Amino acid sequence: MESTKEKFLEILTNYQGILHKVNLIYFKGKSDREDNLQEIIYQLWKSYPTLKNMDSIGSWIYAVSINTSISRIKKESRIEYSDKLSDMPDSSNIVETITANESLRMLLKAIYNLNEIDKSIMLLYLEEKSYEEIAEIIGISRSNVGVRINRAKELLKQSLKTSD
Repeated sequence: MESTKEKFLEILTNYQGILHKVNLIYFKGKSDREDNLQEIIYQLWKSYPTLKNMDSIGSWIYAVSINTSISRIKKESRIEYSDKLSDMPDSSNIVETITANESLRMLLKAIYNLNEIDKSIMLLYLEEKSYEEIAEIIGISRSNVGVRINRAKELLKQSLKTSD
């Protein structure tokens, strides 16, 4: 029988991509991402005992990761953003893939200009989550998700046009 710690570590291993994606959306600097990653893991560990539905682990990880990131930004408004993405350690293939691809890098730069909630919504949308799942994770209505996605798409289109 697996211990709670072993189950938690297995979940982290299986869902680490989510953590890195959320971090990349909210933090450009390597040290900021590393600090936030530690805080996300800590918050996940704290809330793990309250996880009741093992079928919604991904949604739970997204919700905790997004809320932790937004809270950190609000608490530490002194975080400086740079236009250059720093490389993450080699263990993060997702970050390496995105930063190596020019089109994805341009999209990421455009997403940085969205507000925190819209960043979260677009991340989940790009992960092909349903409107219902996004609404549950973010804590807004399904119809509000649709409106925000359409507005964010327009902002992204405009931003990508001006960067050409």
